Amino acid sequence: MQETIQEFAQGSTILVDKPLNWTSFDVVNKIRWNLKQKLGVKKIKVGHAGTLDPLATGLLILCVGKNTKLIDQIIVADKTYTGTFLIGKTTPSYDLESEFNEEFSTDNISESDLEKARLTFLGEIDQTPPIFSAKQVDGKRAYDLARAGKEVVLKSNKVTISNFSINTERFPEIDFEITCTKGTYIRSIAHDFGKVLNNGATLIALRRTASGESKIEDAKSVDGWIDFITSLKSE
Repeated sequence: MQETIQEFAQGSTILVDKPLNWTSFDVVNKIRWNLKQKLGVKKIKVGHAGTLDPLATGLLILCVGKNTKLIDQIIVADKTYTGTFLIGKTTPSYDLESEFNEEFSTDNISESDLEKARLTFLGEIDQTPPIFSAKQVDGKRAYDLARAGKEVVLKSNKVTISNFSINTERFPEIDFEITCTKGTYIRSIAHDFGKVLNNGATLIALRRTASGESKIEDAKSVDGWIDFITSLKSE
């Protein structure tokens, strides 16, 4: 027997395939608004379990109603990402949010160099978040300070990379898959990968494919969830 909209709103965890250029909060707000409209209520709890940058796509876990209490335990799970690094160019944000600011020759980079660089990231590493991140610095978001042209100094964090595979067939673009602990910045891995090569690198594509046991294959698009919510019957 299909659940009712009231049962769904009381406590659900849903897997959303976040579209490009949407913030995680855009997705939360869209789902929340449609739930409120369907239920005819002014308030309903909806939250996400782990932010995705606007330029990233893929798995975003949303919790509805009483399931928002599960967010803290969902968020600590390891995450898996696929995407692409561009070797030979850098940006201040380490991704395509900002313009390219440096360019390097990639002529002398060998397959062996790329493999040695990959191996340096496996296991526990110290990672400094990008200055264009949501990290708090003296009560303000780092990206707000960075965009205002102010100096931003962020502390490094220990993160663990349990899997890091690369495909170099399209060099200087390198396709990758990474499984890592909570709080890992893939943009920083791209940037640091370039530095290990005595070169530069930028993250040009990113997709989250798993979080803990949750997989992107089981996710619906935002429109798919709206259609599902709309189709639910009322008690």
